[in-house]
Amino acid sequence: MSIEALIAEYGLAAVFLGAGIEGETMVLAGGLFAHEGMLSLPGAMIAAATGSFVADQAFFAAGRRFRNHRWVQRAQAKPAFAKALDTLERHPIGFIFVFRFLYGLRTVSPIAIGTTQVPARTFLWINAVAAAVWGVLFTGLGYVFGTGIAELLGRYRPHGRQWLWVALAALMLGTVVAAVRWWRRRRQA
Repeated sequence: MSIEALIAEYGLAAVFLGAGIEGETMVLAGGLFAHEGMLSLPGAMIAAATGSFVADQAFFAAGRRFRNHRWVQRAQAKPAFAKALDTLERHPIGFIFVFRFLYGLRTVSPIAIGTTQVPARTFLWINAVAAAVWGVLFTGLGYVFGTGIAELLGRYRPHGRQWLWVALAALMLGTVVAAVRWWRRRRQA
């Protein structure tokens, strides 16, 4: 079943589950469906952020609870796991915030963080903020690209006050860019 068919049939539940399991593609598609009026844009953003948050909390808890289990030890043998731990050691808060934006580290990072001494409460709050930024950003990108596609096809129709949500997505994108730049400067120092 295609991503489009999943979202068409299951709506926001598909965006929620897809954000935690699959990631960006499902969330971008949720934004596109919001642009087409098939989903609520705020609902898609909330479903994406919540799905990402819940999945990362579950992976963190698995890393914390099963750190000596063969499943986690198998994950520890992967180069991405070592890279995640090394970066986490140097910049713990920045890494917890940006790992979901780093290709190849999205799933293994919360497991890796769970095996460390990072307090669960610290991870919870940073993860919540990062999931909100990620959900709004990628859903907003899907919505904005949906607008571009519609303009190319000559079907552009404004959707009332939804431009406010697009502005919020742009603000979140600016926040992420600033956080990544700050993180890179600290890493180079």
